[in-house]
Amino acid sequence: FKFAEMATNIEAARLLTYKAAIMKDKGVPNTKEAAMAKLFASEIAEKAANEAVQIFGGYGFVKDYPVEKFYRDVKLLTIGEGTSEIQRIVIARDILKD
Repeated sequence: FKFAEMATNIEAARLLTYKAAIMKDKGVPNTKEAAMAKLFASEIAEKAANEAVQIFGGYGFVKDYPVEKFYRDVKLLTIGEGTSEIQRIVIARDILKD
């Protein structure tokens, strides 16, 4: 069931990202939606990489398999362009101003 959950969450992250991108293309303010997409996608990527390492077991940490690199690289997603905590603040501020 891990694969099904991972695939569902990745698709949800993709749709949030598409929504934010479409809003941006139309010139609609999308600060909250962009922050939501960034927050959700980066955290889901981190969870999926962690699950992949668990599925691979000891091989998940061996450089012969790409999952090891995914696991290392995904840590940057929750930091780059604002940490997850910053994204939460951006979302909360946008919600509270309405």
